[in-house]
Amino acid sequence: MRTTKKTILYICSGIALVLICWGALSLNRDKTEKNIFAEVKKGDFEISVFTTGELEAKNSIQINGPEGLRSANIFQVKITDIIAEGTVVKKGDYIAALDKAEVGNKLKDASTELQKFQSQYNQTQLDTALQLRQARDEIVNQDFTLKEKQIALEQSAYEPPASIRQIQLDFDRTSRAMEQAKKNYELKRNQLVAKMEEVSASLNQARNVFDRLTELLQQFTITAPEGGMLIYQREWNGKKRGVGSTVGVWDPVVATLPDLSVMSSKTFVNEVDIRKIKIAQIVELTLDAYPEKKLTGSVISVANVGELSPKNDSKVFEVVIRINEKDTTLRPAMTTGNKILVSRLKNVYSIPLESIHNEGDSLSYVFVKDGLSMIRKQILTGETNENFAVVRSGLDGNESVYLSAPKNPEAFKLIRLAGITKKRKG
Repeated sequence: MRTTKKTILYICSGIALVLICWGALSLNRDKTEKNIFAEVKKGDFEISVFTTGELEAKNSIQINGPEGLRSANIFQVKITDIIAEGTVVKKGDYIAALDKAEVGNKLKDASTELQKFQSQYNQTQLDTALQLRQARDEIVNQDFTLKEKQIALEQSAYEPPASIRQIQLDFDRTSRAMEQAKKNYELKRNQLVAKMEEVSASLNQARNVFDRLTELLQQFTITAPEGGMLIYQREWNGKKRGVGSTVGVWDPVVATLPDLSVMSSKTFVNEVDIRKIKIAQIVELTLDAYPEKKLTGSVISVANVGELSPKNDSKVFEVVIRINEKDTTLRPAMTTGNKILVSRLKNVYSIPLESIHNEGDSLSYVFVKDGLSMIRKQILTGETNENFAVVRSGLDGNESVYLSAPKNPEAFKLIRLAGITKKRKG
């Protein structure tokens, strides 16, 4: 009797253990099936291109380095100091300082040159005054001599004819000397005037150089042309300009003052997807700084010429997206996520990309749940996005497809589409 009870107890325990194991397996199987199956969806299908971009103001005021660098034979200067990016400034506020060493040396040389020509001008002016005074004195002396000769000639009326002729000759000689002195004075005056003009021109030129360099030196302290928020200028390699960066004749921008009321996102699209991007396409934007913010925009510019990406050697094309919303939290250089809507298909079937398998170049198929087993069905796919593909033919929307293939896919019968055969090799 005891043996019978003991046996029954063992049997009940075994049955309970089997039920527990079966329940656990069923639970795991349900979870596995939930994970490996996907329903065929029917509805609108969006084709989008996803990119990351950077906010920038559509319009901005440039803060440039000094004008006249080229005329001073200076082609680039370094930034020695600049206020923090994002600082809100008023018109006339201090922005940055540039290295004054080169222009300072040129100004020193110009000052020396100016002093030299000023001294030369003063000396020439004194020489001119002295020489003209001597020439005028000679004319005055000749005039006195001529008057004496004239008196002697008038008093010679009662002298012998020979004496009269001698006195007449002296008078004529003195008269010619007087005329010659006057002509010499005019020649000397014209000569000295020309020399003064030459020295004066050199002095003016040296003074102009000195004045230009003095004015240029003052421009090495840069102030805000208008009020706004300061944003550093980016160089060709994407690096922001700061202390140690250079500005020059052909690239004089130190920083910008953006108009934050109209913002855009500049992004780059690879050469594979650029053919999909068109002007006026709708864009949904997100901000890394504010993940909860949702913005909208539209494509306003698509570059016709590609460029090398600074991150790798791939070819990319610049795309500019205008943001519709006006938001005071938007700041230049914020990172954006851009979902550019390329097209939207109405009322189509779609399945996950990982559920689609290929045999050769032209045959695509999926594994479909068929009761407790599975079958292999050929499908005809259409447009794709990053996660899903449109199914044009082969599924009717009531199926569940496997997300992964079994270990022996060839063991399952393939149900082909009517009118489509496998492409022959060779």
